[in-house]
Amino acid sequence: MNVIDLKRMANQIRQDIITMLVPAKSGHPGGSLSAADILTVLYFQEMRIRPDEPHWEERDRFVLSKGHAAPVLYAALAEKGYFPKEELLGLRQTGRMLQGHPDMKGIPGVDMSTGSLGQGFSAANGMALAGKMDGKDYRVYALLGDGELAEGQVWEAAMAAAHFKLDNLTAILDVNGLQIDGTTDEVMSSAPLPDKWRAFGWHVIELDGHDIEALLKGFDEAHRVKGRPTILIAKTVKGKGVSFMENAVGWHGNAPNAEQAEQALKALREEAVQLG
Repeated sequence: MNVIDLKRMANQIRQDIITMLVPAKSGHPGGSLSAADILTVLYFQEMRIRPDEPHWEERDRFVLSKGHAAPVLYAALAEKGYFPKEELLGLRQTGRMLQGHPDMKGIPGVDMSTGSLGQGFSAANGMALAGKMDGKDYRVYALLGDGELAEGQVWEAAMAAAHFKLDNLTAILDVNGLQIDGTTDEVMSSAPLPDKWRAFGWHVIELDGHDIEALLKGFDEAHRVKGRPTILIAKTVKGKGVSFMENAVGWHGNAPNAEQAEQALKALREEAVQLG
C-alpha cells in the first residue's frame, strides 16, 4: 500500500472500532483510536504475515500488550482477512469469538492472550528470544500504553531484552497521555521516556504516532539496528479522529451510544472522502 492507501485503511479501522462498540455497549475507544495508524502500518505494510495461514511458523509476531485496546486489533485483523468483518458486531457478546481482551486460542491472528498490563511485553520478549535461539528471522512487535509503564514488569522485560540483545524485537509505545484515572503525569509519571529507555539499553526513535510516513521510516530504521532492541516512542492523541473523544479521559473505557456513534462515523466518513 502507498501512504494514501494506508491513511484510508486507518480511517476504515477507526470506523470499525466505533461500529463494533455500539452493540457491545462496552469497550475501550480512546486507546484503540489512538493506535489505529500504528496497527495499520504494521498489518498492511510492515509485518510478514499470511492471513490464510495464521500459524505460519515464519510469520512476524504482534503482541497487544495493552490488551484492553482489543477493538483496534480486531479491526485490523478483520480488514486484513483473518476473519469476516461481520464478527466485529459480536464484540464482548456471550458465545461470540471476540472477547473484551485478545484470546490466542479462539481468535485467528492473535499471537498472545493479553489483558493484565505488562505481561504481554514479557511474552513478546520470550518470542523474540525463541526466534534467536531457533535461528529464525521473524520479527516481534509489541504495542504498549504509556499508562502501562507503571507496571514494574515492563522494566524487567526492557532490561532483559537489552541483556539478550533482542534486535528482532520492536516495541511501540502509544503515548497518548491519558489512562483510566486521569493523565499519566498525574497518576504515575514515567518521564523522561526517551532517557529511561536509552538507559535500559534500547535504541529509541521518537515520532508522531499518527504520521504514516514517520511510522514507515521508524520501522525501517528498526530493521537496521543490530545488537539491541528498538522502541518507537509514538506521540498520539487519545480518541484520535473523533473530535468529542480526543484528549478526553472519559472515553478511555466507555462505549458510545447510537447517536454518538453516528456523529463519530459521520466525521470519519467525511475524512475518508477528503482522502479521495
